[in-house]
Formats: sequence, structure tokens, C-alpha cells
Amino acid sequence: MAKIRVTVWNEYRHEKRSEVVGDLYPEGIHGAIAGFLGTDADLEVTTATLDEPEHGLTDDVLAATDVLVWWGHMAHHDLSDEVAEKVVKRVWNGMGFIALHSAHFSKVFKRLMGTTCDLKWRGQGEKERVWVVEPSHPIAANLEKDYFEIPLEEMYGERFDIPAPDEIVFMSWFAGGNVFRSGCCYRRNQGKIFYFQPGHETFPTFFQKEVQTVIHNAVYWAAPNNRPQLTFGFHEPLEPIE
Repeated sequence: MAKIRVTVWNEYRHEKRSEVVGDLYPEGIHGAIAGFLGTDADLEVTTATLDEPEHGLTDDVLAATDVLVWWGHMAHHDLSDEVAEKVVKRVWNGMGFIALHSAHFSKVFKRLMGTTCDLKWRGQGEKERVWVVEPSHPIAANLEKDYFEIPLEEMYGERFDIPAPDEIVFMSWFAGGNVFRSGCCYRRNQGKIFYFQPGHETFPTFFQKEVQTVIHNAVYWAAPNNRPQLTFGFHEPLEPIE
């Protein structure tokens, strides 16, 4: 079986500008995510960052990507509209897209959702309890309990201005009292999209086993099914029309 080709994309700005974030993620958030995904021999994992030529997402890179994992926060506006549109079209044509944490405000995710994707937030850090509300879903595989807890995380709260998800896999409760649809699945044309809320840059969220399990599962769920490309427009009849 061919390997699933995964590209982990990250702005890689916070790590360079904040000593706290740089110490926490010395290889960058993309490096941390690629590190645990790369332990799976069936995944071929590479990385790309915002300040590379074409933001690291050349036509060749996108053509060789089955699943794109995306982390962004402070520099959504610095991504060119041209590259964002290329990513969206690749998703329509079957590439999986996993949006992590503040990627809800990325140009790509907002374009795919067609809404503001705005929400409530609170950044001082508080306990998050992530409830598994769809335990039979493949993205929830190998989680040991009905929920898991993240000791410190940025609060995201409803209303989350997204279209109704095709599936909600996780719902989160925060110590301050807010709740949030923290694991949402979508299908757009032939592509599958998963939004996962945990992952603020000042907390070690991506080193937590359960978070790694969810992202790993999501890669397999979002991978293309290799069906032929869809065709549109005029179509000849399959049978004679009398």
C-alpha cells in the first residue's frame, strides 16, 4: 500500500519572536507535529512554512500532498490569496485538510467554510475537558476514555460561526464555563476537512498523547480515496433517448 503523503504547514513566526514559544517548540510547531506523525512508517511526512518561497506550497508540493495539516495564528493576512486559492482547489479535488487551533481564521479554512469562522476566546490558560461525542468515528479511535483533559489551553467558546458540521466528534468544556465544538468534520467536493481546536502556541498541547492520537487518526480519515476526478457540465446520455 502506498504511503500517505502528509505536509505539515506552520507560520513559524511565534517560535522565532517569543522565547517562551521557541523554548517550548525548538523545532517549531510543525517540527513537533511532524515528529510524532513521522513515527508511523506508513506516513511520508514533510513540512512547509510561511516564509519559504510560495509559502512552501508550490504546485509540486501540493500535487505530492495527500493530507495538509495547517497551523497558523498571527500572520493569516501574510498568506497570499493565490496560494490560498490553490490549496482550496486541491481540497476540492481530494486533498485532506486538517485545521488546528487558530487555523479557524486562516484564509483557506474561511474560504472552505464560507462564513466568518469567528468565536469567543480567552487566552490566560485553563483546563479543557474534551468529550468524545461520536465514539464510533475513526478520528476517536484508540482514545481510552469518554473524555480527556488538557491542563492548560486557550479557551475557544460558542458561538463558533461555522456551517453545521457533517459530524461533530469532540465537544469541549472549559474551566471558565464555556463550551465549544472542538472537533468538526466536513466534506467539500472530494476533499475531507477536520477542524481540531486544541493547540495554542504557549502551551505544550502537541506533546500530549491524546492530542497526538487525534491528529494521527485524522490524517488517515482525511486521506484521499483515489476515486476518479468528478466531471461537470454537459454529459452525454448513457442510454438512447427516445
